[in-house]
Amino acid sequence: MREPIRHIRNFSIIAHIDHGKSTLADRMLELTGTIEKRKMKDQVLDSMDLERERGITIKMQPVRMEYKHEGEPFILNLIDTPGHIDFSYEVSRALKAVEGSVLLVDATQGVQAQTLTVLATARELGVVLVPVVSKIDSPLARTEEVKEEVAKLIGCSVEEVLEVSGKTGDGVEHLIREIIRRVPPPSREQTNGLRALVFDFSYSEHKGIILYVRVFEGSVARADELVLVAAKEKCSALAVGIFHPDPRDKDRLEAGEIGYIVTGIKKPGVASVGDTITTQRAPLEALPGYMNPRPVVWASLYPESQDDFTALRQALERLRLTDPALSFEEEASTILGRGFRAGFLGMLHLEIISERLTREFGITPVMTTPSITYEVEYTNGKKETIYTPAKFPDHGTTKVILEPWVTVKIILPPEYVGPLMVMLYDHEAEVGETELFGDNRTAITAQLPLRELMRNFFDELKSVTSGFASLSYEIVGMRSADVARLDVLVADEPVPAFAKVVSRKKMEREAESSVERLHKVLPRQMFVTKIQGRGMGRIISSRTLSAMRKDVTGYLYGGDITRKMKLLEKQKKGKKKMKEHGKVNIPQDVFLKMIKGE
Repeated sequence: MREPIRHIRNFSIIAHIDHGKSTLADRMLELTGTIEKRKMKDQVLDSMDLERERGITIKMQPVRMEYKHEGEPFILNLIDTPGHIDFSYEVSRALKAVEGSVLLVDATQGVQAQTLTVLATARELGVVLVPVVSKIDSPLARTEEVKEEVAKLIGCSVEEVLEVSGKTGDGVEHLIREIIRRVPPPSREQTNGLRALVFDFSYSEHKGIILYVRVFEGSVARADELVLVAAKEKCSALAVGIFHPDPRDKDRLEAGEIGYIVTGIKKPGVASVGDTITTQRAPLEALPGYMNPRPVVWASLYPESQDDFTALRQALERLRLTDPALSFEEEASTILGRGFRAGFLGMLHLEIISERLTREFGITPVMTTPSITYEVEYTNGKKETIYTPAKFPDHGTTKVILEPWVTVKIILPPEYVGPLMVMLYDHEAEVGETELFGDNRTAITAQLPLRELMRNFFDELKSVTSGFASLSYEIVGMRSADVARLDVLVADEPVPAFAKVVSRKKMEREAESSVERLHKVLPRQMFVTKIQGRGMGRIISSRTLSAMRKDVTGYLYGGDITRKMKLLEKQKKGKKKMKEHGKVNIPQDVFLKMIKGE
């Protein structure tokens, strides 16, 4: 028998990036008295400096608020979620742990492509939606138009769409009352056991792994003997508590509540998102969990010095404790030494991990050009999965090459459709449906290779649409690929970090672009250095970097001309010898500039 827990409401806020999610959460915390006004700061739930600087949410953050409505005290458990497409898996996890969600849409921008993706996930999970239009105080706000857009999108009346301003606080109290009214309370099963879903976790040097849980059945108290069902790992609850928003220990977490369990486990790889916590004395079956987040972008990370290899491994292991979407394994390169092949959810995720390695651990890794996964069948029938361009097979050795494709949905004003079509053609896209979406906006669906999505697609999209377009994408499967490996040779030696897999049609353009860029950023050596682009078994592009000039005759004065000639001849022989046996020194910043396309 299931019984509703009337005084609790569990909800999340979902929205496109920069639609005012964190600001609305700030006003809710202020209005409910969860944080005193004197201690209030912007983006209070964004705990990382990186989140504050960029103005984005990277990691979901739960918080508990208390509010009195019609004389009755209510507990409001909010999970603040990221808005960027790379972190959509975090949003799906948050939605599994709640009964309702605030769907927030910016009154100045309207419904965005990412909003549609998240909405589809919420509907699949049966989450009750509370539609809200934010930033109504802005002079650019199109409040009534956007309310009609939202109402049409989710199939409700315009009157049901609420209006708020996170900046001024207008409408926030009314929104809290509507959350209490519209979001159903959680329910508990009358059982003697415990079932709690792990929707996130963090790691502490002193406390070990701290599990973020939603209790579905039973209760958990300090000192309870527990077991992680999927990991088959036993532990004891050293402490349990709630987020207020700082962790606060309490005696017990009851069914319907969201909080944390301190496990004391210090082994990596034990905790996983989607696991179920139950008791050792009366274990219950696991709750439906989550699919493991699947990396879509791969890059190799190498320490600047091989002495830092162990430090890099420890740093990656520590990051994986707080970011389960990061995956990595050891690999070796003849030029760069030992390193790691790491998988990421997208380019922003890769950028965030790289920056966290530098800020939190003082490590600046050498990173190869990001790539995707290819499935290859050789002419001899052997099949292999390729994760890095340097390992991509040589020209003429393959029979079939498969690559992942994505479906993209782009929403933009109609006047930009022409330039967008040209851009989609350049990125090998197959354009599908085009439909009018809301007032003066068009939605375009297309399919294209994932490698093209990584080839500066986001920046070009913003450029050709003057920043008005929004994009969401999902991987749809593998298709045949007409691609080959492009190597960049420096002094006749291929540099694995500069290798990339490109379309055969664009091989010449890419080779010239890579060689030209490296020619600009590579410091001159003591000898003449050739930079070449090689693909499909031939040299396609070549530039020569002149040697450093040093006047070896500068200290001479007067005397016979033959003295100068002898010194110049000696220098010439030395440079020839260096060219034959010398090694080109490629500084760290050159790798970064090549990857970023500077």
